[in-house]
Amino acid sequence: MTSMPGRSLTIAMVAGEISGDNLGAALVKEITKASPDVTFVGVGGPAMIKEGFSTEIDIETLSVNGFIDPLLRLPSLIRLLLHLRDRIVACEADCFVGIDSNFFNLLLAGMLHKRGIKTVHYVSPTVWAWRQRRIKKIARHVDLMMTLYPFETAVYEANNIPVVFVGHPKADEISPDEGRLNQVPIREQLGIAQDEVVLAILPGSRAREVDLSGRDFLATALLLGDAITRFVIPAANRKRYEQLQLMLAEFPELDGKVTLLVGQSRQAMTASNVVLVNSGTATLEAMLLRKPMVMSYRVGKITYGIVSRLVTTEWFALPNILAGRSIVPEFIQDAAVPSVMAGAVRRLLDEKEASDVITTFDEIHRLLKKSVDPGTEAAKAVLGLCES
Repeated sequence: MTSMPGRSLTIAMVAGEISGDNLGAALVKEITKASPDVTFVGVGGPAMIKEGFSTEIDIETLSVNGFIDPLLRLPSLIRLLLHLRDRIVACEADCFVGIDSNFFNLLLAGMLHKRGIKTVHYVSPTVWAWRQRRIKKIARHVDLMMTLYPFETAVYEANNIPVVFVGHPKADEISPDEGRLNQVPIREQLGIAQDEVVLAILPGSRAREVDLSGRDFLATALLLGDAITRFVIPAANRKRYEQLQLMLAEFPELDGKVTLLVGQSRQAMTASNVVLVNSGTATLEAMLLRKPMVMSYRVGKITYGIVSRLVTTEWFALPNILAGRSIVPEFIQDAAVPSVMAGAVRRLLDEKEASDVITTFDEIHRLLKKSVDPGTEAAKAVLGLCES
């Protein structure tokens, strides 16, 4: 992307979670290449800071989950919302980019749009799956939607909302052969024998997710003791590591068969034969690594009672949504029974069944990968809006 002539730009960004921070870092990097005099304001995490973004608020302040968490934290979130609105308006920002964190960023986008600031939302809300009436609010508040998946553009085009599919960074970052070629060296690094049958278990990155699904996953592991020789569990951070340690103490039969890590989720999946995973981005990463998987997800009863009445999509697992059919066994809420999940894992240990799944993963990977990397594509779209 060539450098842009003209005046110096001020671009506001708000990322509320680590996944958004990673997207934001690539965006900051590519915008800076094209417009070296740009000034950034807003909220970012360590990856964005590394690329020169200056944040005045800890990204963890914005991390919320489900319906109940935002309601409980509403007073502090409103104070932060108003503070950022005033700060961005005072800076006379040319553009605001809200990165994921839909609850917060779409509210902020609405406030800024009314004050004449152009707005971008990066990572489409799941309007194609539930709460479709949000599309009207997005049409009023957002000048440009940037999506990670190609199928997401249709709903915006149908509602005359400018949209661009920029591609998913994971599809660009993970090569088609990575999972196969790196399995041997990664097993060596983790101290896992090459002839072991390995199940990677990813129970989620948030405390609540681990609390709701962790025991289901460990009970599933217990039932697979005759078929799986090693269980690798990558904790998202040190707090999740300690949480899982306490949980594992309830399953003494797994002693000696579990490798518990801090981080290293990609290494854990690469080392595995099959993955047992909580819903989310980890399902995409497992798919790109060509790892057959079983997906499960639990939320609080109140949240599930609300969400289950609003969801219109047939599937929850991202590979199933992308394929338009069921290729990954998924078990939601009360369907997440350890004996049933263990049976699904056993079936994926069959070479023929796993091969059919991997062929579909290949096809999806090709759809997600663009000729230009997502950070460059996203930067081009944002700068185009700023200068329009």
